[in-house]
Amino acid sequence: MVPPPLPPPEHTDAPSTDGRHLRRDRNREAVVQALLGLYNDGILNPSTEEIAERSGVSARSLFRYFDDVDDLCQAAIIQQQQNVRPLLPIGATPHQPTEQKVQALVRQRAELFEAVESVALVSRLRAPFQLVVADRLTLGREFLRNQIAVLFAPELAAMPHTVAAGRLATADIAASFESWRLLRDDQHLPRVKAAAATADALFALFTAPASPAQAHDGDLG
Repeated sequence: MVPPPLPPPEHTDAPSTDGRHLRRDRNREAVVQALLGLYNDGILNPSTEEIAERSGVSARSLFRYFDDVDDLCQAAIIQQQQNVRPLLPIGATPHQPTEQKVQALVRQRAELFEAVESVALVSRLRAPFQLVVADRLTLGREFLRNQIAVLFAPELAAMPHTVAAGRLATADIAASFESWRLLRDDQHLPRVKAAAATADALFALFTAPASPAQAHDGDLG
């Protein structure tokens, strides 16, 4: 009697292959979450041993899942960006009163910047040495600047072109992560007062009339 044919090799290997993939994915996720946890604890340059201890993955196995430390840091930064996506909407429309829009923008930026503080600091430290991190940082800044341009389009449209360009550039700085950390860390302002200072600056930018010199420059442009 001829024995039945053996099952195709892929059927035999699939469960073990799937298991290896699942284990690899779990370990990779554990390492990324461990690194994010260390960042959040203020450890911005953790050792391999610290990451291994926090993740439960041995130090020897750590770089089976990542090419090197830079690759691991990049994965953590990308994961954090995905984590904070729900904080990106501002919750205001361009045709609402200026004061309401300013308050909505400041609330969004305060929540976002407090949530990303540690990873944002790491990304800025690593950007000069990692092109991918630098590119993501640039894209993030462009996204936040465009949010301001869209939200305050009516106010900007009412200004001379060069004045509007300058006000937008200044508003982008006033509502940036760097300015927020200066208020919180260097000026030692609590969150409420930092938000109030940012709101005052933004409201002035979008409501103050152009000076005669600015208006003249706008006419020349």
